[in-house]
Amino acid sequence: MKPHIDQTTFGSITIEGTIFEHDVIIRLNGQVEKRKKKLSKAIYGTSHILSLDEAKHVYEPEVKRLIIGTGQVGNVRLSEEAADYFKRKQCQVDLLPTPEAIHTWNKATGPIMSLFHVTC
Repeated sequence: MKPHIDQTTFGSITIEGTIFEHDVIIRLNGQVEKRKKKLSKAIYGTSHILSLDEAKHVYEPEVKRLIIGTGQVGNVRLSEEAADYFKRKQCQVDLLPTPEAIHTWNKATGPIMSLFHVTC
């Protein structure tokens, strides 16, 4: 079941009435989990660049589309290695500011998942 995202404000996202005050991943099965941004921070010194290691952690084989909420003003981006990885897996990646990504997520259908950065 794909959960509905209610809203976001700087530093939080509300999913099905539950407020999360950290970045989240919504898995293919609808499970919401905390983003493991340390995987990217260890390589780039920031969680604003999604590393190959984090891309591998996020990806699920059945996923055809990944919606990434890049933050309130859109600071998150993919590393070249992560972009190449998703391309090889034939997984479409939509990078959108988090408020816009929420609207896209709520309207989307099919085998999708998401990652939402809730600050910056």
